[in-house]
Amino acid sequence: MPKLPLLVYAMLLAPLALILVAAIVKTWQAREARSWPQVSGKVVTSVAEVREVRVLDDEREDGYRMESRNFANVTYEYSVSGRKLRCNRISIGEDLGNFQVAEKLAKYPAGSIVTVYYNPRHPDQAVLERDLPKGLWGCLGIGSAIVVAIIVGSAFGLNQSYLYLAQHVGRPDLAGLVVAFGAFGLVIALMALAVQRQAALATRWPVVPGTIKLSEMEEYHRASDTGAARGAEMFGKRVTYTYSYQNVRYTNECARVAAGTPQASSKMLAKLMSRYQDGATVEVRVNPDNPAEATLDARGDGRIAYVLWGIAAIFAALALFVATRGG
Repeated sequence: MPKLPLLVYAMLLAPLALILVAAIVKTWQAREARSWPQVSGKVVTSVAEVREVRVLDDEREDGYRMESRNFANVTYEYSVSGRKLRCNRISIGEDLGNFQVAEKLAKYPAGSIVTVYYNPRHPDQAVLERDLPKGLWGCLGIGSAIVVAIIVGSAFGLNQSYLYLAQHVGRPDLAGLVVAFGAFGLVIALMALAVQRQAALATRWPVVPGTIKLSEMEEYHRASDTGAARGAEMFGKRVTYTYSYQNVRYTNECARVAAGTPQASSKMLAKLMSRYQDGATVEVRVNPDNPAEATLDARGDGRIAYVLWGIAAIFAALALFVATRGG
């Protein structure tokens, strides 16, 4: 094991630990739901809808921002002890939005008869699916092993690279800087490759018409600097577009701008979105495997990859320069 501070390993493994804890909690909830009684119910509403979801954002004072996501709103009605109840939760697992919207609507159309599993202690809490996805723990186990192997392997590789370079560069004390530049360049290059492949796939997605929509002016405070009483007040707008694919309506975000004054925010928005006007019709490329994912400019997404390749090349050049010139 490389001699790195334990805090480094803790930071690297923290996301995996959170996922495992969430899986344990959901598994416990699924086991509890297995004993829930069941009744017959009827789906009264089955439509796609857009909900505002909190997303972590450490650049804001509140620590989050709102994001529009697509959900399947399947509301069903059932009776317990003569009391008529309604619920719209489908499964034990959390629905984060933008996933399997059309599939859920097709599975539970309005008017269909469904089996409802309800909490006997709180009958208003119910689900239509009380089992977790099959193979969940197997996938998590394999994924965990892969993540640990990557982290340990990467750390070991970096450590070995450092020891090797310390013996072969002009200034051994700069070997760590060479390794850091090289590692950053490699990570960014991998990101560029992923973005480029995704953009290439998007150019082959089917095209449907969409409509541009501008949000109202949003006011918030930036996260304050150390010692500051409060961050600067900001004004921002979001640009979204709506489209329909196979009779299901979706909404996606294509731009977000913010500035210190409403006027500056509007000017930035006008410059950024000079091609689009509020209410304009646009061509939307839709991912047929997940129609909640779409893009207005697949080629533009590909251009981002070239920017990332350029940044990766800069880090590679810096690593080479330090290794050969000694700083």
